[in-house]
Amino acid sequence: MTTHRERIQACFKGEQTDHTPIAFWRHFPEEDQNPETLAATTLKFQQTYDFDIVKVTPSSSFMVRDWGVEDEWQNNPEGSREYTKHIIHDPQDWEKLKPLDPSTPHLAAQLKCLKLVREGVGTDTPVIQTIFNPMSQAKNLAGNDLLLEHIREYPEAVMKGLETITESTVKFIEAVHAIGADGIFYAIQHAQGGILELDEYKSIALPYDQQTLRPAEEFWCNLLHLHGKDVYFSLLRLMNFQIVNWHDRETYPHLAEAQSMYRGVVCGGIRQDTLYSGGPVQVKEEAANAIKQTKGKRFILGTGCVVYYQSAHENIMAAIESAR
Repeated sequence: MTTHRERIQACFKGEQTDHTPIAFWRHFPEEDQNPETLAATTLKFQQTYDFDIVKVTPSSSFMVRDWGVEDEWQNNPEGSREYTKHIIHDPQDWEKLKPLDPSTPHLAAQLKCLKLVREGVGTDTPVIQTIFNPMSQAKNLAGNDLLLEHIREYPEAVMKGLETITESTVKFIEAVHAIGADGIFYAIQHAQGGILELDEYKSIALPYDQQTLRPAEEFWCNLLHLHGKDVYFSLLRLMNFQIVNWHDRETYPHLAEAQSMYRGVVCGGIRQDTLYSGGPVQVKEEAANAIKQTKGKRFILGTGCVVYYQSAHENIMAAIESAR
């Protein structure tokens, strides 16, 4: 195997690879407000560590800012931004949303960033674009508490909004494909026991996930991120992904159990906090345990979510050494 693409493709087939694939991703909380600077820092990150997959990670607001949402970075260690202005206040506001075209300013800026990363990385390394699912975007438009209140009291209004969000997201994914990305990183934040019941998620969110993901079937390297604790891993049976990533060190299921339930590739093995505040020895212990659980097959070494932006270089290098 001479390229990252070949290694990932062999991993998908369940073959023994020359070494364990590894992929980390992080936010760039100051650079992510400009397509050129986000592309440059993403490429520098890849040039430094040579991961097997490059995930393009804009701020979570990039898909909703053209609707008028505002946010700012308040020194969150994950590098994520805090919302300072929502645009959904009353139930009828969901029905006022108009679909966004990929040519709107913030979506177009992200496509420009993706194009620069695709050109800079080359075709031998898979590049995937972050996509927040319609429910996550709805949360960013309204705030999570108000979204959940509206779901329970005005579900039809929320579903009108989700229809519009889905239409916009489908168009954006089509534009991502046209640029030449290899896949999407699809982030789901509400498929967890502490937020919605499984039946609630299936009735109000899953249909829009399935509709959103239809154009993603054109890609070969799609990754599902199930965010949070007590995640509904069974949803994988209802969506088609080559890779799944979740907080495997903090919530059900562990890697080995996940592989018994899912035919694709599992990604994880190292806690975010271990990379952030642990040491190289602890990183190597978690990596070695993860590789042992999976026997090094159908597995990509990663973290349960983004790498904290101040995580030590020595810890990232320890993970890379463990994989290679």
